[in-house]
Amino acid sequence: MAFETETSLVGSTEKYRLAPGVKKYTLRDNGFEETSSGNYQYIRPLDASPENKQGIKLKIVVNKDLQSFKLSTTTSNGLRAVDIYKNENFKLVVDKFNFIMQGFIERGVMEKV
Repeated sequence: MAFETETSLVGSTEKYRLAPGVKKYTLRDNGFEETSSGNYQYIRPLDASPENKQGIKLKIVVNKDLQSFKLSTTTSNGLRAVDIYKNENFKLVVDKFNFIMQGFIERGVMEKV
């Protein structure tokens, strides 16, 4: 998956982009961690029970130039993308994703397109 300026999750119609004024410290303050290559990564489980090691994870990677990013929901090992919108069993996962993204919008990290 390549870095993009606007992107959405598989199966979703809502697109997101980085807020124009996002800074490195804003990302760090919101749970992003700097990788060895200089990018910023946010990985969080989206399952109702955090003890579930086989659950779905939200993964956001922001390029080091803060102009593009990747957004995906993956299996617990991060190797396969998961469409959380295709099955009613993922309703709590979708709600948690929307909650996290709304928080990013309110804090000036992301914008809805």
